[in-house]
Amino acid sequence: MSLDRILDLNVHVLDLKLHAEPCRLLPFPRPRLAFSPIRHGIKPPSQMSSRAIACFIAVFAMLVPLTFAQPDAAAPTPQTPSSAQTYPPKFPGDPARSDSEAGALAYMRVVLRAQRRFNKQYGHFATSLAELVHSGSFTKRMVNPERGDYTANFKGKKDSFVLTMTPKNLDAQHRSFYAEDDGKINADETKPADANSPLVK
Repeated sequence: MSLDRILDLNVHVLDLKLHAEPCRLLPFPRPRLAFSPIRHGIKPPSQMSSRAIACFIAVFAMLVPLTFAQPDAAAPTPQTPSSAQTYPPKFPGDPARSDSEAGALAYMRVVLRAQRRFNKQYGHFATSLAELVHSGSFTKRMVNPERGDYTANFKGKKDSFVLTMTPKNLDAQHRSFYAEDDGKINADETKPADANSPLVK
């Protein structure tokens, strides 16, 4: 082969190289995830329904107050039954031991004063509580023998009478009481009071 022919071939090869298209890199294959949210039916946050968001907010709103709730207040001290409490005297020298006794003794004093006044006006005692109405401070309502925790019992004659107050539950704070026309009141905490029971001071 002549020299000229060799040179023509070299020029032709060089020309091919100059006009050849640049090589293209093939894209690297993207790895497939074993778990795909879309393939498994899980919607992205942007596609969550408004109902699910509302439920989340509601649960959060309920948990926040519980987190910051104040501890419960201390349980109040149990109250002592009124019968066991110290009775406050209604006046100096009050002999009552409870409010129930104070009411019973007050009723007896009204009856005794009404009888003294009745005897002074008519020359004898009333033979029933109804006769004492309007005598002194004795009223029609006081004829009723049921006086709270006590029951009144009146037995009268023109020259004498007996008034007793019997508690529904006899104890140290609910003594029984007894009075006659002499105006003295007797009391007993173990049995129905009579003329031999201790005097109420």
